[in-house]
Amino acid sequence: MIIYLRFFALYKEKSGTANTTIDMPSGSSVDDLINKMHEIYPSLPRNITTLIAVNYQYVESDTILHDGDEIAIIPPVSGG
Repeated sequence: MIIYLRFFALYKEKSGTANTTIDMPSGSSVDDLINKMHEIYPSLPRNITTLIAVNYQYVESDTILHDGDEIAIIPPVSGG
């Protein structure tokens, strides 16, 4: 199944792209996608808390993905 990824902030900078697609096996979870994403883009940070949105709704890492889902990877934001 094809999953659409949108990277923001640090993830966009480290991956070198704002948008991409990843082919995942049926029944994959968000956690599976994150692992695959780190295989493709090894420079992405691993130990920071990120927000994950599937089709504009925040989800947990065990959420099952479906063909055509749009995933937003949003790292923590700070500032004032």
